[in-house]
Amino acid sequence: MSHTTALHGSAKEDILESLCDQFTIDDQCLFKITQTFLSEISDGLSSYGRPMAMIPTFVKGVPDGSETGTFLALDLGGTNLRVCEVTLLGDKTFSLRQQKYKVSEALKTGEVTTLFDYLADSVDAFLTDTSSEGHDSHVSHAEEDSPYVPLALTFSFPVEQSALDSGVLLTWTKGFSAKNAIGKDVVKLLQDAFDRKHIHVKCVALVNDTVGALLSRAYTSGGCILGAIFGTGTNGAYVEEVSKITKLGQTPVAAGGEMIVNTEWGAFNNSRSALPTTPYDNKLDRESINPRFQAFEKFISGMYLGEIARNVILSLIDAAPKPVLFGGRSSALLNKQWGLDSAVLSEIEEAWEGLGRFSAPEQGSPEAQKEEKLRRIQGVLAQRLEMSPPDISLADADIVRKVCNTIATRAARMSGTAVAAILVHTGRARLWDQGEQSSAGLKDEGKRIGVGVDGSLVEFYPHFQTKL
Repeated sequence: MSHTTALHGSAKEDILESLCDQFTIDDQCLFKITQTFLSEISDGLSSYGRPMAMIPTFVKGVPDGSETGTFLALDLGGTNLRVCEVTLLGDKTFSLRQQKYKVSEALKTGEVTTLFDYLADSVDAFLTDTSSEGHDSHVSHAEEDSPYVPLALTFSFPVEQSALDSGVLLTWTKGFSAKNAIGKDVVKLLQDAFDRKHIHVKCVALVNDTVGALLSRAYTSGGCILGAIFGTGTNGAYVEEVSKITKLGQTPVAAGGEMIVNTEWGAFNNSRSALPTTPYDNKLDRESINPRFQAFEKFISGMYLGEIARNVILSLIDAAPKPVLFGGRSSALLNKQWGLDSAVLSEIEEAWEGLGRFSAPEQGSPEAQKEEKLRRIQGVLAQRLEMSPPDISLADADIVRKVCNTIATRAARMSGTAVAAILVHTGRARLWDQGEQSSAGLKDEGKRIGVGVDGSLVEFYPHFQTKL
């Protein structure tokens, strides 16, 4: 039996092999996950209240790159919020001016009105700064009889939409837990904040960040069927036939055509019947702010990969009868929940691969090159884990590297099942079992399929997108 507080084994190699086996997923496991994905997609399209909510967005058009105009947007989805002014140029290109604003832990966990007041203040500050810089932009505190400045809200949390400009928050994710928000219309919360502060802005549209990724990719490429986020959290949105969204019933919006559906696949398989759970995943889930929710997200997203790695590293420090890492020594940061950020895993990979700030020509023998790579990782661990350098051997650096690589590789391969499920569901790909794979997965190998992908993992984590 595996332990998370201390691993037991007769030899270091046995412990590491057992650990690697727990995080290695074969093609048959990926097949099972994808099958379960397809089942939960169907469940979510047919009825409300499912964990994987399959939310109709009421967005029934996808741009083709010919559209023009200037638009204001507010994007809330994680550590930062962004206020953007986007100008579409009509030739599949656009110009963007934006400003980021930090969202503190106090805002994430305090009263929801305080959070939305901060959103409104940030929009006001952006418009004021833009005006003072001499740009031909909007003025926020306009005369009462002047037109409102229209704004779209990109809100990257599960919302049940009832119209393009109305949606009720189902649950918080990504470390947010602002009070008195669940069950409230987020557009109204934002509009009330604008009105309280006499800011002449009107929220006219609500979209998820995955919908934004889909629409953005469609504009710049001329078409797109799926938008996916693999970053702090994860989610996907895709173009669906309205006739398949049977839970819409006989409402006027169900009269045909296509609509973008927000899957909320971060909550896929909350029962964990198909997900390859380890004791480290169970520990993370139990100690999280939302146990038994957002299961898929906790396996693959940037918010959680560092914590999984921290749990594994601590188990190797505490291994019995002899420690496997750091001579049994830890640090205050490593002992603290969420003390290891996923960015550190990425930095370790960069140090090993010679990327980013570690980029340099390789010199000497293969053995000398490997030693140099491990010394770079030693430096990262000493700095980021706040450990004494003499406590970190080259062997320790190699073990931590392998742990981080194994965890990230599992995340990337599991992420691929979400994309595969959408392609199969929409009839663009086949799902072949291991024993029957006899031809290509895509139904039309020669046809280009537009997929928009965004997020810190695919953008910054070495080789994540390739493995996905």
